[in-house]
Amino acid sequence: MNENLNGNLLVAQSGGPTPVINASLAGVIMEALNHDEIEEVYGALNGVTGILNDNLVDLAQETSGTIELLKTTPGAALGSCRVKLKTEEQLAGILAEFQKRNIRYFHYIGGNDSQDSSHQIYEYCKSKGYEIRVIGVPKTIDNDLVNTDHCPGYGSTIKYLATSIRELACDCASLGNHDLVTIVEVMGRNAGWIAAGTVLARRKGMSKDAPHIILLPERAFNPEAFIAEILECLKSQKHCLVVAAEGLVDASGNLIGASNAIVDAFGHSKLGGVCDYLESLVSAAIQGVKTRVVRLGHVQRTASHFASKSDIDDAFNAGRYAVKMAVAGETGKMASFSRVDDRKINLVLVDLENVANGVRKLPDNYIGENGMSVNVNAFVKYVRPLTQGVVNMSNTLDECGIPQMAILKSVPVK
Repeated sequence: MNENLNGNLLVAQSGGPTPVINASLAGVIMEALNHDEIEEVYGALNGVTGILNDNLVDLAQETSGTIELLKTTPGAALGSCRVKLKTEEQLAGILAEFQKRNIRYFHYIGGNDSQDSSHQIYEYCKSKGYEIRVIGVPKTIDNDLVNTDHCPGYGSTIKYLATSIRELACDCASLGNHDLVTIVEVMGRNAGWIAAGTVLARRKGMSKDAPHIILLPERAFNPEAFIAEILECLKSQKHCLVVAAEGLVDASGNLIGASNAIVDAFGHSKLGGVCDYLESLVSAAIQGVKTRVVRLGHVQRTASHFASKSDIDDAFNAGRYAVKMAVAGETGKMASFSRVDDRKINLVLVDLENVANGVRKLPDNYIGENGMSVNVNAFVKYVRPLTQGVVNMSNTLDECGIPQMAILKSVPVK
């Protein structure tokens, strides 16, 4: 491997966006412009589809102001995709594009499936003798990537959710009279990290504060125990607020409320419907109770206006670190977070093959004994560094006081 590899850099985004995914993009761009080895900085529109269709843009044409604004802009600025690389023809097409554009540095910002794509691309290029530095950049609000302490996007998502649920609980308390059940459905296909994060809504010293019940994919749903828990809560509380992860499963491992007939390119079932199932269950089992559901939907991954500063910094630094390590000669890796203690978290590299397609479940020590709650002390100790601080966006507000969002010029590469 050449110590100094001259060529162009390509960055792309994939999978579900996060509140801070573009902060990683900003980190890649800013760091890339610091290295003479990197001649041009390109972006692929809509992930690997942009590579296969030669749909690249020149990111060096963007203003410094736009790149800075990316840090607080949600959505994937380059466009995303959910495309699984399945054939050698696809990989050969990507290699041909790399050769055509002299791409020697590639950074894919994404989650489990995206890092699998990064690994495939790295292995294919290596098998064909094409030297390229591939360093993946992690992202997912699900926080379920393996071999990393946490994932950029997660801290901001649970900060927004916990705040929204604390506010919602105030509304519920004003209306309830031991007869109101509110069910909030949150994201989390395979793991309960997001649902668990809503426990931050509880006010300090108030162990019986909302959310009163948290349903996690790591524990099979038991309808009878669930109803009993609600009844017990309503004896002492004016209302019962339930948080349910969309990936909730029954005793047989079947997804509750999911449409198994509708799947994406990676074979994932279309989720959504847990709250409707739970509402019907509660209404049928408890006479005289009022039920309502709250679907926060995609706003869970777009609330950059309330993103945690530590999360933005992590995302940005992960992008910068990936480029630094690639220039230093590393390849076939992903930027990862390693926790030293409660306050210090370092960036390190892990092999892509040890990340691709893995799922990190919520550990047992974070789950309450009844399977419908969170071990608050242990979990909060872990999550506290991820939700700290807010970014002052006052200088980005428009004339109506609404935050502005970055829009790339997307100048095509000739």
